[in-house]
Amino acid sequence: MDKKKLVLLVIALLVAAGTAIAARSMFSGASAPQAGAATAVAPTGPKVLVAQRALPVGTIITADSVSYQDWPKELVKDAYFIEGEADMQKLMGTVVRYPITAGQPITQGGLVAPGDRGFLAAALAPGMRAVTIPVSAKTGVGGFVFPGDRVDLVLTQEVTGNDGTPPLRASETILRNLRVLATDQATDQDVVDGKTVVKAVSTVTLEVSPRIAEKVAVAQELGTISLSLRSIADNQGEFERILAAGQVKVPEGATKAQEEQIMRTAMAQPIEGNTTYVTGGDVSRFQRSSRPSMQGNAPAQPVVAAGPPAQAATVARVVPIGPVVRVTRGKDVSVEPVSSH
Repeated sequence: MDKKKLVLLVIALLVAAGTAIAARSMFSGASAPQAGAATAVAPTGPKVLVAQRALPVGTIITADSVSYQDWPKELVKDAYFIEGEADMQKLMGTVVRYPITAGQPITQGGLVAPGDRGFLAAALAPGMRAVTIPVSAKTGVGGFVFPGDRVDLVLTQEVTGNDGTPPLRASETILRNLRVLATDQATDQDVVDGKTVVKAVSTVTLEVSPRIAEKVAVAQELGTISLSLRSIADNQGEFERILAAGQVKVPEGATKAQEEQIMRTAMAQPIEGNTTYVTGGDVSRFQRSSRPSMQGNAPAQPVVAAGPPAQAATVARVVPIGPVVRVTRGKDVSVEPVSSH
């Protein structure tokens, strides 16, 4: 190769290398301000405790109802709960004193702690009452009921007649969707290593209406009350049922927030009526499924004997025990026992 051409080639390579280095330096300098700008907009304020969802008056604070969120330093107030300074364990089980919207900071004056004056009254919704019933590991879902849960009440009793027949054993769901306010005298949950401690309790305090409070008092005298824990998904299905039945009306043009408020209010109401029941005969063929005769305790269904009026007599109707069939003969209907042979 010609010496002159070789010199030109070396010069060209040097120029290309210098251009590449200059371009790299220029691009690096342009990216530096972007990094500085990103650092400048990064939040520098502390994290404060805010509501994860709308918290009406009387809401029991649980781990899923609040969380910490970045907050501008200049807007932080002394009444806020600051991450690293507030004890979350002490906040669990407290009750909302004033309505709190989703995303709003929780203030120290907005919560009532167990033991504070007026705590239970603050936990109750307007017009509601608190009643306490005794439970055991057998009747209290083995301790898996916590404040804020919703339960049904099941009454188990024996109905005894005066006809000498075995009593009728029956269980009936008398009330549904009752909110648990406290277990024993605690309104919070014990958490160890991030896990909720399950423990047997002896009493459960429930939120009820005045009429339901009377029903619960009578039910405790009739037999044994057991708790039946409700699923969270049941509330949505219950709302759709009462909405279809016309018990709750959503106004036309209502916003999504208004609809959610109506739904929360409807799902929070205790439910009575339309109860279900099971008798001993539904469980075992050796148990009766019909009510025993209450002769002497209540008016019996009369059966008028054939013959002259002077010979007519009123006889208590005896209800057969065991499997029965209804036999229709013309206009007459009779209940006949079914032989097991």
